Amino acid sequence: MEVLINNELESEDLGHYEELITRAFALAAQLEGLQGDIEVSVTFVDDTAIQELNRDYRGIDEPTDVLSFPQDDEDDFGVLAEIPTTLGDIVISLQRARDQAEEYGHSVTREVLYLAVHGFFHLVGYDHHTPDEQRSMREREEQVLGELDLGRE
Repeated sequence: MEVLINNELESEDLGHYEELITRAFALAAQLEGLQGDIEVSVTFVDDTAIQELNRDYRGIDEPTDVLSFPQDDEDDFGVLAEIPTTLGDIVISLQRARDQAEEYGHSVTREVLYLAVHGFFHLVGYDHHTPDEQRSMREREEQVLGELDLGRE
């Protein structure tokens, strides 16, 4: 599993999240039975940047905590064995993660990892439009976070 971390926040050192996110994605991939060389990118931004993305791609002109952009694989040009399968891109607002961590009474690390895992499950097809979908997705998220000792207290 290759996780590409992009930091658009000049004043932030986010290297400590890279190992945790990589472990979380490996656990999530294992739960889903995904095998092979997989690549996911995670970009950290502020509320202004994520609001622009949310407006441009979802038509919602307000900040959000996480956005997922699955790789469009409908145009299958053939895959070379040495090139990883790209699941897609996840964008996280660190500003929103900090606010939500305070609101929910847990660590920023737990919130960032929750958002990353939530985004990962969107990349592999999960959603939360119905109560059943939400329950299924939440169970998977909490299973991964529990394995990292970042479950709900």
